[in-house]
Amino acid sequence: MIDLLEPFRSTTAWWTIAVGAATNVACALVGCYLVLRRMSLMGDALAHAVLPGLVLAFIFSGSLNIVPLFIGAVTIGLLSTFLIQSLHQYGRVPADASMGVVFTSMFALGVVLVKRYLSGIHFDAACIYEGLLQFAALNTVTIAGLEIPRTLLTIGPVLLLNLLVITLFWKELKLSSFDANLASAMGFSATAMHYLLMVLVAVTTVASFEAVGSILVVAMLIVPAATAHLLCDRLGYMVILSCCSGVLSSIGGYWLARLWNVNPAGSMTVVAGGLYGLAVLFSPRYGIISTISRNLQTSMRVTCEDILAMLYRVEETDAMHRLDASSAVQALGGGFVARWGISSLVRKGHVVRIKQGLQLTDMGRTAARPLVRSHRLWEAYLVQHLGLPLDHIHEPAHRVEHFIDEKLRQNLEEAVDDTGRDPHGRDIPSG
Repeated sequence: MIDLLEPFRSTTAWWTIAVGAATNVACALVGCYLVLRRMSLMGDALAHAVLPGLVLAFIFSGSLNIVPLFIGAVTIGLLSTFLIQSLHQYGRVPADASMGVVFTSMFALGVVLVKRYLSGIHFDAACIYEGLLQFAALNTVTIAGLEIPRTLLTIGPVLLLNLLVITLFWKELKLSSFDANLASAMGFSATAMHYLLMVLVAVTTVASFEAVGSILVVAMLIVPAATAHLLCDRLGYMVILSCCSGVLSSIGGYWLARLWNVNPAGSMTVVAGGLYGLAVLFSPRYGIISTISRNLQTSMRVTCEDILAMLYRVEETDAMHRLDASSAVQALGGGFVARWGISSLVRKGHVVRIKQGLQLTDMGRTAARPLVRSHRLWEAYLVQHLGLPLDHIHEPAHRVEHFIDEKLRQNLEEAVDDTGRDPHGRDIPSG
């Protein structure tokens, strides 16, 4: 444990983690809305499109000071947003195509301006796509006797701005993200909310450049939000979980960077991707393993219920009241699930084995009666209300009988004329 915790034993480490966490959380706050609006590529578009803004700001100011660069980048970012929206809304260009057209054109313009006017200036490409997070804790300013990284003073106000705007316009942003037409009908300007969100995305993207670079900021915008989206169905919880994912990515990413001696921004993104992978696999509702488990449980439940209903029908026609086990397995398609279903019913006391056959117990008969009743009531409903012929009603009723609850059975009883016999003339079990 001492070796594992060694990377966290310095003030520099925690300041680096703090800068990374603030950047991740600021990106995650606006990223949630990008994911919900299916505009995940907007962060990538703005990250590339602001390059001419940075160049123009340097040309006119003659300085690499953060303020003019920030203003130039945000201005071009907002212009790019306007162009993307205009192409999509008025030019009938698909949203993804309009983003592709604008950001590639803007980025190309930025490259031309760099070659034309900044040819004599050293250009650190690694800084553009990796950022300088590993040096953030070394470039500090003293405030109230405390040395604080300059980068934190850049991203910190942006984080607070995002929190403030989302808090003030929570309802409007939420409604316009899920249903823009309904928002407009209720008096909220969906277009205004769109541009407000794009302002936040542009500001957050530019503010994150120094720490994580123009490429990795795209992952910071999308991955924590996408992870949270898999874990919950409420926007409030999604925002909280995305922020938590961002913080965990910062801590785990810094530890991984120290372990592998790599760029911390990149390793934070790797950890964020790992968290997303875990959510894809184990999300309680949408995870792959959870979905497989639910489907398997449903399959086994349906198989057990099919066996109970099959044995109940055998009792109606067979004086010996038993069904050969191998015949039951073959009727259910064979395989492991059918054999497991029989064994499970035997263990529960619903079925007993008698002379190589299967027979319902009183408990099993009680469990089978509602299934058969649901099946035959549904058959009667299909004939009386939908006019289906008799040879077309068994399969639909067989599929739906497993999902009819007591309330729906009562509704069927009220809807059909005769609850004593089904369309085939067989008795409908009493409720």
